[in-house]
Amino acid sequence: MGGAHSREDLEISDSESEEEENYQDVVEEEENGERSSERRTKTPSSLDEVDAKLRALKLKYPSQNHPSLPNAVKLYLHIGGNTPKAKWVTSEKLTSYSFLKTCGNGGSDDDEQDDEEGGESWWILKVGSKVRAKVALELQLKTFGDQRRVDFVSQGVWAMKFFSDDEYKNFVGKFQDCLFENTYGFESTDANKLKVYGKDFIGWVKPEVADDSVWEDAEDGYLKSPDPATPARASQDLREEFEEAANGGGIQSLALGALDNSFLVNDSGIQVVKNFSHGIQGKGVFVNFDNGNRRGGFGLEHSTPKKALLMRAETNMLLMSPMTEGKPHTRGLHHLDIETGKIVTEWKFEKDGTDITMRDITNDNKGAQMDPSGSTFLGLDDNRLCRWDMRDRNGMVQNLSDASTPVLHWAQGHQFSRGTNFQCFATAGDGSIVVGSFDGKIRLYSNNTMRQAKTAFPGLGSPITHVDVTFDGKWILGTTDTYLILISTLFIDKDGRTKTGFAGRMGNRISAPRLLKLTPLDSHLAGVNNKFRGAQFSWVCFHLLFLIFTFASIFYFSCCQPVV
Repeated sequence: MGGAHSREDLEISDSESEEEENYQDVVEEEENGERSSERRTKTPSSLDEVDAKLRALKLKYPSQNHPSLPNAVKLYLHIGGNTPKAKWVTSEKLTSYSFLKTCGNGGSDDDEQDDEEGGESWWILKVGSKVRAKVALELQLKTFGDQRRVDFVSQGVWAMKFFSDDEYKNFVGKFQDCLFENTYGFESTDANKLKVYGKDFIGWVKPEVADDSVWEDAEDGYLKSPDPATPARASQDLREEFEEAANGGGIQSLALGALDNSFLVNDSGIQVVKNFSHGIQGKGVFVNFDNGNRRGGFGLEHSTPKKALLMRAETNMLLMSPMTEGKPHTRGLHHLDIETGKIVTEWKFEKDGTDITMRDITNDNKGAQMDPSGSTFLGLDDNRLCRWDMRDRNGMVQNLSDASTPVLHWAQGHQFSRGTNFQCFATAGDGSIVVGSFDGKIRLYSNNTMRQAKTAFPGLGSPITHVDVTFDGKWILGTTDTYLILISTLFIDKDGRTKTGFAGRMGNRISAPRLLKLTPLDSHLAGVNNKFRGAQFSWVCFHLLFLIFTFASIFYFSCCQPVV
């Protein structure tokens, strides 16, 4: 994605004597697809080349680069998208930025802040006459301290360069304060941060007080990891390989196998892919849904399944289909025999004789899908966390030939009285449960209780849409629409023993999480509706290695040094 000069590590020149460019001509040339033969000079492909050529001419540079304009910056725009002609161009050589507070009706005063009551207000970022955007995570702001530069997305990909380290730090600090207030509705003060995050998690907003030694250990462990048994093929681009495996379109779910195969559930069926140490590869095997064997007697619609769960030594699969488009809730499951491609059973969710809904299902523990006789699994709804049992209490085998739909047995669980807004969950190897919520919180439950969370990590502003945990329970990976959050659950208790947050209350020496995001450029090229979906740790390597699906593409990450 993008030409060689469109990557995030591009060093933008800060020379005051840059080559003159007609910015409007450059943009019009890109939009119209026309090349002007009358241009006297050809714009170099990067600003570094411009600077290098000018310095080769031994031009005299002014000794003072800092202009007198308050909040002065240089503004650049990236053009060319993902074409070979992609490059940065100067939008404004000298301009200024400001943070403005909108009025209650959404308007704002460019000259002063307006704190009128009676309506919602928020902070916006204004840069010259080109940028005006709400301060939010959607800006995908990325900082480059060594270059005194920030990149962000606002109807295009922009870069601002500052004239001193202090000015750069002041901007970053003010942006974070405005982001906090826009996200939580409180002024960014120490007291309000304590109110939002709690005293045990103050290191999440003040990394300097957090115990981040766990990340150093993680890096050491990664570097000592053995070489993969199946090497990646250098001759083939991994992205092309993954997209080829997903060419069925409309990917809804990934059922990650521990054996030879994994399964992509899309609009028309299930595609079988082969597991490799470096990712997955299509096998050309496709299991179409047998619609003739599907019944909707209890209201289970024939829509595309949104969740697939492997069971019984990965020979069977449970499929969840939503009752209505746009909502994940369902009143039952389809039970698929993978080897025959047949729906063998339809199950119904019921508690105390009343139909209920579920929005997610997962295995009892991380390895339960390998049990050839497994008959129980976990279920999650907005305010429910429970365990279901497929074994009939009367000792009878239920299948589609029965007159009535078999009912799953509520074996264990809890229905919370207050709105927890659960969204997704996953299990570790010992059966410990991690749950993600709409408010961004991530809760940890031990394997012997579903009533009280041992640890509750605070939200960072975005709903958790998918969550996963490593087999040993030491790492948690949460997915939101625009970023991933990687959390270490390790802590040292008062007796000096190392535990995870599933086993006990974590103290205030908790490592700060890492946020993993696309670069502003890649985020812009992906489109406004291209959201992250279903990030998972792989079975091949549980060390910060995961697959990330978006609605149109597959991204594959392997990183040992996540970026805050």
